[in-house]
Amino acid sequence: MEGVFSHISVLLSECMEALEPGRGGVYVDCTAGGGGHSFEIAKRLPEGSRLICLDRDDEALEACSERLAPYAGKVTLVKANFSDIGSVLDELGVEKIDGVLWDLGVSSRQLDEAERGFSYTKEAPLDMRMDTTGPVTAYDVVNGYGESELRRIIKDYGEERFAAQIAREICRARERKPIETTTELAGIISSAIPSKNRMTESQHPARRSFQAIRIEVNGELDSIAPSIRGAAGRLNPGGRLAVITFHSLEDRIVKECFRELSTGCTCPPEFPVCVCGKKPLVELMSKKPILPGREELEANPRSRSAKLRTAKKI
Repeated sequence: MEGVFSHISVLLSECMEALEPGRGGVYVDCTAGGGGHSFEIAKRLPEGSRLICLDRDDEALEACSERLAPYAGKVTLVKANFSDIGSVLDELGVEKIDGVLWDLGVSSRQLDEAERGFSYTKEAPLDMRMDTTGPVTAYDVVNGYGESELRRIIKDYGEERFAAQIAREICRARERKPIETTTELAGIISSAIPSKNRMTESQHPARRSFQAIRIEVNGELDSIAPSIRGAAGRLNPGGRLAVITFHSLEDRIVKECFRELSTGCTCPPEFPVCVCGKKPLVELMSKKPILPGREELEANPRSRSAKLRTAKKI
């Protein structure tokens, strides 16, 4: 299992610096994955502290459990979507927390494990579920959604300028027979993009469309803001939030959510006194996102799009 999950945790030292688990208390890793970030948090937590690890991937939780075995007395693992952080804390009898981490998007292990269907370069059934018991697969989206809905998803979630052509080609192809595999879908997407644009692409032409379908299958974007708001409301004063994103859609949601949580009075400027009574819940620890350094980029090319935003409870 360790071999399957071996990967480099992104922005690791920056996350630890922001979260300061050495302060102690209750910490939550909302996206435990193989336990890379969790291990470093647990290692730094003093006695009497606690780490709660959430993930909706059974294999991830199994690997995380193995990796965190030396700190088993401090760690609680829960199968859950991070949007359910509030109900998880309630079930565990935890009222307040001191630090929360999100490492959003698909993990290196999920990309590398061909049979999960996340990769556009490896032959596999169209799946893309982070929770393999989930009701909707990529096959359902690709073969069941109408052309206009496919176009919207690929345009909005993939930020793909050829979304209309791609959606049209998918619908034409599935009229002949259902689209069943990742490489079949990748080929259809590539054929829909003009050859001159395919030639100038630095990334695989199917990358953005696969991202869009994966986001739709897992409802990824819908969970981010509610999870951050819920966690912020449970933080002790001085508690920390740290969120790693990997594409502009995620980062935009996190940036807006942090802006909302760090903003006080929202009354119109012409009001002589505040009547809304709104006070900021957190303060931003850095106005701009933290990016990987040159060393990390060289060691782990997949970190190139990572951004870390951090905030502290007032």
